[in-house]
Amino acid sequence: MEKELNLYGPAPTEEPERQYYFIEVCKKQVEEESKRLGRPLTFCVTTFGCQMNARDSEKLTGILEQIGYQPTEEENADFVIYNTCTVRENANLKVYGHLGLLKHRKKENPHMKIALCGCMMQEPEVVKKLKESYRFVDLVFGTHNIFKFAELLAESMESGGMIVDIWKDTQEIVEELPIERKYAFKSGVNIMFGCNNFCSYCIVPYVRGRERSRKPEDIIREIEKLAADGVSEIMLLGQNVNSYGKNLDDPITFAELLRRVEQIEGIRRIRFMTSHPKDLSDELIQVMKESKKICRHLHLPVQSGSSRILKAMNRKYTKEQYLALAEKIRREIPDISLTTDIIVGFPGETDEDFAETLDVVRKVRYDNAYTFIYSKRTGTPAAAMENQVAPEDNKRRFDQLLALVQSLAKEQTARFAGTVQEVLVEEVNDHKEGYVTGRMSNNLLVHFPGDASLIGQYRNVRLEECKGFYYMGTVV
Repeated sequence: MEKELNLYGPAPTEEPERQYYFIEVCKKQVEEESKRLGRPLTFCVTTFGCQMNARDSEKLTGILEQIGYQPTEEENADFVIYNTCTVRENANLKVYGHLGLLKHRKKENPHMKIALCGCMMQEPEVVKKLKESYRFVDLVFGTHNIFKFAELLAESMESGGMIVDIWKDTQEIVEELPIERKYAFKSGVNIMFGCNNFCSYCIVPYVRGRERSRKPEDIIREIEKLAADGVSEIMLLGQNVNSYGKNLDDPITFAELLRRVEQIEGIRRIRFMTSHPKDLSDELIQVMKESKKICRHLHLPVQSGSSRILKAMNRKYTKEQYLALAEKIRREIPDISLTTDIIVGFPGETDEDFAETLDVVRKVRYDNAYTFIYSKRTGTPAAAMENQVAPEDNKRRFDQLLALVQSLAKEQTARFAGTVQEVLVEEVNDHKEGYVTGRMSNNLLVHFPGDASLIGQYRNVRLEECKGFYYMGTVV
């Protein structure tokens, strides 16, 4: 990098100034390449996985646009980035499949750049495979040093070879980097990174690191800026938002953070995810109950209804404790929509254990449930457990669970029929001409007549017809 550094003097040592320095370094390179090709350079960021990844991709996009790249479809892009997920094995296989296609494209366009980042890159065997079999990839980095993207890109531009920069862990949180939001009217906001729970099936603590919370004043400042920029709905993001603030020098509860966010002028809706049942406090339930802005939706992953399996999963609650919590939430906030995650076929799960899961689903009556067949993740305790469940048993149980979840969810959804609800319009409907799609406070989708001028606006909509997991409606 010395040749480039001499153009601008020594790089600053403090963040984020250091990254803005490297943005300028990259900008000059992009301008020169663009002049050589006689057209603007383009990029495409493809996101796999959760909303945390989606927010990270907005940061990558913001940096790339500041450097001078223009967004386009993946097929035509000069720079392709995959922001990866590794929660399930299938996610890894998808990425390798995409890379296979890119190899031929790069042969035809040698100036093309390919970068891989995100959770999958934190797995040592993945990085080893990339180094051995995918040498055409230019840049590989993980979840802990995403803020260094401009610096790593500058290094990649200078070296011309594969750059791999993976950190095992970090306590560093860098604020004030460029972000390009996908939506003008709503935005995710990271309030913490990492996870301390170490559920026995989950790779996340190993790839995202230990919990570290952002300072409340930094979060508030970011949301105030978003509100000033026209954002009216925010989603607070963390692997376990209920344990937010515990590791700060001046500890603060998640409920208290929500109280402060509620005071911000211009913010009309507050969402958050994900909540761990073991940390959901009475204080949080009370804050949600009293709030005029917190959405009437709570995602509360149960994972299994069997106390025996929950113990093996290291979830730190029993079936009875979970049911008592769900009942308390329903009692205090009667109009709440509860959704959940459920894993079928965890090692050692019997038909009796599975029956307990069905029992929880019947008692809680979720508005929706995300159901998964257990996926063995190398490096987690569950991967080494005996009594892995046979695929045919998994499929049978999964089909039975899905049928029950869908049946009850349709009944839950139908309870709003005929009512008038406030809906935030999110997009023009792809399938029905002259219609738009919006979202209610409880996260249900509604399709109703309208055009693109309504996007980002709130409308009172009468819910005319329940279609299972969504409604057809008319503006009142």
